Amino acid sequence: MIKKILVSQPKPSSAKSPYYDIAERFGVELVFRPFIKVEGISAKEFRAQKVSILDYTAIVFTSRHAIDHFFTMAKELRVTIPEDMKYFCVTETISLYIQKYVQYRKRKVFFGTTGKIDDLIPTMVKHKGEKYLVPMSDVHNDTISQMLNAKKLNHSECIMYRTVSNDFTEEEVKNFDYDMLIFFSPSGIESLTKNFPDFHQGDIAIATFGPATAKAAKDAGLRLDIEAPCEKYPSMTGALQHYLLENQED
Repeated sequence: MIKKILVSQPKPSSAKSPYYDIAERFGVELVFRPFIKVEGISAKEFRAQKVSILDYTAIVFTSRHAIDHFFTMAKELRVTIPEDMKYFCVTETISLYIQKYVQYRKRKVFFGTTGKIDDLIPTMVKHKGEKYLVPMSDVHNDTISQMLNAKKLNHSECIMYRTVSNDFTEEEVKNFDYDMLIFFSPSGIESLTKNFPDFHQGDIAIATFGPATAKAAKDAGLRLDIEAPCEKYPSMTGALQHYLLENQED
């Protein structure tokens, strides 16, 4: 019987989140507690990459984390971002977040609609003369670099932030009494094994989102009760609701 579920993500900002509907419908307690957190690298680590921000005329942002850490690093390095710097973002939501740091001008902010870099590249190609800088996490693949190379775009990638374990306090470890754990990244699985080296799954249900997270869980010897997305349930909340319908006693 599932009564208490740990969701390894920040608490939803909207009261309309499907998670709250699930909690009410099935009478379960949901605890939102990220297993990982993002932190910026030091100015010294950034300098070691031999990247000069002012050598670039356009910045490519794939997340709000990238925006936060780019502008934080610029401030730390005492770099004044030129007024005519252009910004290319994978979604409009991410592009609007730039307002937190600079005055938003439509003529210098461009965005895609799908959240995937593929959708943004045609716009970047229209601005072929730009020199692009892509701030990234320490955990990334070469997909973006390969796509930009294929279009012969002048670009560089740099690491500006990293994903680390969001360690549990002694109190949290002592009160770790969940019936289900939900993970969204391989880093979350790593954090579980780091914080709970003697973790024994037993009857605890485990849900994962994405093939990489599922693989990390299986490699760690965990039994998976929910794997999302799947054809029938593209979202974690959809898959969770289905699982609870099938498994909760009346």
